[in-house]
Amino acid sequence: MTVLRAPASSGAAREAAQESVRNAALRAEAIAGLTAREKSLAPKWLYDERGSALFERITGLPEYYPTRTETAILRRHAAQLGSLVPPGGALVELGSGASVKTRILLDAGAHFGAYVPIDISPEFLTRTAEDLRRRYRDLPIIPLTGDFSRPLNLPGAALDLPKIGFFPGSTIGNLDPAAARALLERVRGWPGTEGFILGVDLVKDPEELVAAYDDAQGVTAAFISNILVRLNREAGANFDPDAFAYEALWNADLARIDMRLVSTRKQVVYLSGTRIDFAADEPIHVSASRKYTGDSLAALATASGWRVAQSFADEGNRFLVACLVPGRPSSGTES
Repeated sequence: MTVLRAPASSGAAREAAQESVRNAALRAEAIAGLTAREKSLAPKWLYDERGSALFERITGLPEYYPTRTETAILRRHAAQLGSLVPPGGALVELGSGASVKTRILLDAGAHFGAYVPIDISPEFLTRTAEDLRRRYRDLPIIPLTGDFSRPLNLPGAALDLPKIGFFPGSTIGNLDPAAARALLERVRGWPGTEGFILGVDLVKDPEELVAAYDDAQGVTAAFISNILVRLNREAGANFDPDAFAYEALWNADLARIDMRLVSTRKQVVYLSGTRIDFAADEPIHVSASRKYTGDSLAALATASGWRVAQSFADEGNRFLVACLVPGRPSSGTES
């Protein structure tokens, strides 16, 4: 009798196909951004395996207050935040990374029915999920590789569970107002969504803000510059990363930190055959981190169909963890 077996390489072939799709998207988006009048690259492409590891290093830097400040808030209010997840419900995290802060909630959530970490880096996500399964043996860990800036199909195992979204780290600040509103609207539309825990960095002294995004050790500069290395490796580019300098600037008009790579000389770069001309001192905008006030956060929540039901801040009022619940959408625009 002949026994039909799936090819041993089917998993590898699937991964290769997914990588090919990602690389094609990277090339297309990079060419569009770098041939625009004001050059830019999407920050989501910062998070390859090396980029994700560099970001985890950033979170431990002395200048980078957001992680330790938010972590202290989560620890102080872990029981209250964990109780927002209904018994048997799922905690769904956007941009999970190493899920370090999430473990605070998982430790307080013996009643959780599942944890769904979502991250754009498949290698990093796989390692994180394996580590979490060893630590939380009775909790289903259901990882999803995906780009949270686009619509996502939640895994079937979590789809029908009541759920609470979790978006720490003030990553909402990396999105422009329209994209932030669209993301909150999508989460609001997930079946069974009962709330959203959102970490938000607050407006403060510009010197403190700039230092947090331009550390003395140069880790943030390496993190941002790594996108050029990734373009060389995955998108057929020939960037010289040493020909670009990193800078972080406070944009008071937009209440955000802008992170840019600035060409140190006149140069030409090719990306998959597309010629890209740089003038000396011409910047590539790579990422932004918008800072909120209580009023601007409330406006964003209302505009996207939520309301701020409760919030927790540190003693210095530098960072806020907000608990959103479904509300009535507004036709207005957030401030």
